[in-house]
Amino acid sequence: MKPFLAALQFLTILPFPVSIKTEERDLTRSVPFFPVVGLLIGAGAAALDYGLLPLFPPLVCSVLVVVALLSASGGLHIDGLADTADGFFSSRPRERILEIMKDSRSGPMAVAGVVCVLSLKIAALASVAAPRWPAILLMALAGRCALVIQMVILPYAKAEGGLGTVFKKGCSWWHVLWAVAVLGVAGWLACDWAGLAAGGSAVLVTLLFSAWCYRKIGGLTGDTLGAACELAEIVPALALVAWTHGKIA
Repeated sequence: MKPFLAALQFLTILPFPVSIKTEERDLTRSVPFFPVVGLLIGAGAAALDYGLLPLFPPLVCSVLVVVALLSASGGLHIDGLADTADGFFSSRPRERILEIMKDSRSGPMAVAGVVCVLSLKIAALASVAAPRWPAILLMALAGRCALVIQMVILPYAKAEGGLGTVFKKGCSWWHVLWAVAVLGVAGWLACDWAGLAAGGSAVLVTLLFSAWCYRKIGGLTGDTLGAACELAEIVPALALVAWTHGKIA
């Protein structure tokens, strides 16, 4: 159970008793549980949406659900997105990009990136036809699967490592297969071919973003992992909207 608890402690802000202590080896072995935590976060956000829809219009509910997804990690992933946007859109050499990403201050590109991603999430979710729970579940799951995928396929960009080093030590290609399988099965069970397409699209976006990370800085950092999670979260809602819109058209 400790690796699972370690995944929960790292990926969420859930309070744990002081008596529950996890060690570095538990964090290293926690990667296979990232998709499981994603499912739990998604289920909680979907339950919130279900309770809110009788009280508020879909747009308001979408804002509150996106805030809940953002808050689940204590803003950890959105902070990574902001730092990545500042660095990647600076048009500077690799070493300077890494320095910018390490700076805790947020520049205009960070603000623009966060606003664009959150706005797109809200708009996409608000446009999803009922029932909305498959989109919400797959959004949270896709984000945590993206963490696993990028951790496995990319080397660490900085020689000294960073926040994700302890997790990378326990990663293998089997974890990628596991994450993709969980996302695919969950997508199929949630809404058949549309869900499968949504999960596949999230994997594709994660791979494309990871290729861009490799081109810009030669690998991953804790910030690019957060950015991958945030970007992957958008995709299922967008894919389901596109699927429905295409059917109607």
